[in-house]
Amino acid sequence: MGKCSRRDFLKFGTGLLAGCLVPATAWSALPPDDSRRTLSFYNTHTGERLNVCYYSKGAYCPDALKKINHILRDHRTGDVQAIDRRLLDLLYTVNQRLAPGTPFHIISGYRSPKTNAQLRKNSNGVAKRSFHMLGQAIDIRLPGCDTGNLRKACLDLKLGGVGYYPKSDFVHVDTGAFRTWRG
Repeated sequence: MGKCSRRDFLKFGTGLLAGCLVPATAWSALPPDDSRRTLSFYNTHTGERLNVCYYSKGAYCPDALKKINHILRDHRTGDVQAIDRRLLDLLYTVNQRLAPGTPFHIISGYRSPKTNAQLRKNSNGVAKRSFHMLGQAIDIRLPGCDTGNLRKACLDLKLGGVGYYPKSDFVHVDTGAFRTWRG
């Protein structure tokens, strides 16, 4: 990985800190601890599908989390990263509000630093210190749901970052500080 300027380091650190300081009341909008939570995914790059209960009886299910980590892996390198559980809960909440049980189409889940650097060379829309590299971001579509409506549902939660890419037809969500942008 290349050198990081002091400014880049400070911006990245500030974003991580702000994500830790999100008020507990905002995260309390997510499902209660006693609920059973299921997510479905379709990986647009590999064709893989997954429908899994990742939370049950007050606890996250380790085997299900491994399966989620695998389907959200960097499809270019095969590298797998643990996905932030708050991101999964955010996706679950959005899915319940818009289209319960409908699989999220994955445009990008985890990205290795190598893949992120490669994508940055070809696009100015890829962050140098992307939350994708931490397993804290995902780019998605929800079949049958206009991406504008998907964006609005994510914005309404006021949790993490929400990027809207109407030309590419996807929404980015992450568990960093609440912020919005249009790509």
